[in-house]
Amino acid sequence: MTTFSTSDIPSLAGRTVVITGANSGIGLATARALAAKDARVVLAVRDPAKGRVAAVTMTGRVEVRRLDLADLSSVRAFAGEFTDPADVLINNAGVMIPPLTRTVDGFELQIGTNHLGHFALTNLLLPQIRDRVVTVSSNGHKVGAIDFDDLNWERKPYRAMAAYAQSKLANLLFTSELQRRLAGAGSPVIATAAHPGMAATNLVRFDGRRVRYLAQKAVAGLFAQSVDAGALPTLYAGVADIPGNSYAGPSGFMEGRGAPELVGRSAKAQDTEVARRLWDVSEKLTGVTFPRLARQGADV
Repeated sequence: MTTFSTSDIPSLAGRTVVITGANSGIGLATARALAAKDARVVLAVRDPAKGRVAAVTMTGRVEVRRLDLADLSSVRAFAGEFTDPADVLINNAGVMIPPLTRTVDGFELQIGTNHLGHFALTNLLLPQIRDRVVTVSSNGHKVGAIDFDDLNWERKPYRAMAAYAQSKLANLLFTSELQRRLAGAGSPVIATAAHPGMAATNLVRFDGRRVRYLAQKAVAGLFAQSVDAGALPTLYAGVADIPGNSYAGPSGFMEGRGAPELVGRSAKAQDTEVARRLWDVSEKLTGVTFPRLARQGADV
């Protein structure tokens, strides 16, 4: 069991980290910790005004850039304007159990934001990334299933929690297939993933069903660890000496809280054929493909 804490993060002077959704919650705590270690931190956020409010709470070199993962044109604009090398990309932003909503491109909001937006962003930035890609998943992936016949909930009755679980399973399948492709291309970059356990973030939001909302808030208040503690698995996945396709989470009971360590994932999250199929579908939906990298080896 690791005892990793922010004191174990080495100096990051000269390194650049891009973090999506970094103006609140886990993303904000992650950004603040990395900036404190002298990294150049780029807050990729939907609302730059909120990003600037967050940035002034941090030390070090912090930049704010607009990125709306629910709009592929915004993802392309961000990637087109960000031309610097980046050592680490942290795919942190996410939405959880909203009412049925569509992205600008017509995707169900959770698969569109949590997976497809990050899929496009990662592949567009990949030629500039020098160290690793970290994608934040959830314990909720364990009850997820990828419905290739209706990925975007266009025919079946919408179930917000099932859609969330699908998107979080997609995060892990994306990580494993990305790692396979990076290794096949002879790239030194690795793909890792993390989940925060139960952390007191602002993901639980009022959706019109007051009883459910209050119950969720009560459970979070009783059992959740702090946002700073919830950020530790992401930080561990981002800076620790771990292999590609690692998955970090809290070490405590049911991975709900505690110091981060490498944890397991569901059998569905280890299905290589589903991972490859999801990648192919994601390429078709986003129009973004795995790029040619400088150090290519075997075909992918």
